Amino acid sequence: MKELKPLQSKGTMILISFFLGQLGIDRYMLGYSNWWLKLITFGGCGLWSLIDFIRIITGSLKMADGRDLQ
Repeated sequence: MKELKPLQSKGTMILISFFLGQLGIDRYMLGYSNWWLKLITFGGCGLWSLIDFIRIITGSLKMADGRDLQ
């Protein structure tokens, strides 16, 4: 069975997404395996980073295993 990532705080993830979202650190901390795509494309030239930032704020981006952020 795959080990679960620790549940992340919504406030922390908003800050990490804002400052390090283009490097994919937010997706990595949420447990997604495709975080490296954001790293090599610099967050999809900023577009993917902006979308993830908005999704974290609105609560529609969850942990990779489906759990809500704290």
